[in-house]
Amino acid sequence: MVARVSNKGQITLAASARRKLGIAPNSQVEVILGEQEITIRPLKRVSELAGILSRYAKPGDAEDWDTIREQTEKAVAEEVVRAHARRIRRRR
Repeated sequence: MVARVSNKGQITLAASARRKLGIAPNSQVEVILGEQEITIRPLKRVSELAGILSRYAKPGDAEDWDTIREQTEKAVAEEVVRAHARRIRRRR
């Protein structure tokens, strides 16, 4: 997919790409600068994230909120490390 940069420094994302990523008018996107690349990723609204951590919740495992929070933070951190390792392997 090719996009042209306007004299104002703007680009237009193809409609097919916007649909695939769920980018609607006035949506926010994150622009990530790499060494020789730019990645554009849609940002989700807080309301869209409801229940996102539910897969880490294990009924009966935790007795208080501090324990639940600790377990969730640990599980998320482990997943982030695994995802980072996968990205590094793909780059090689």
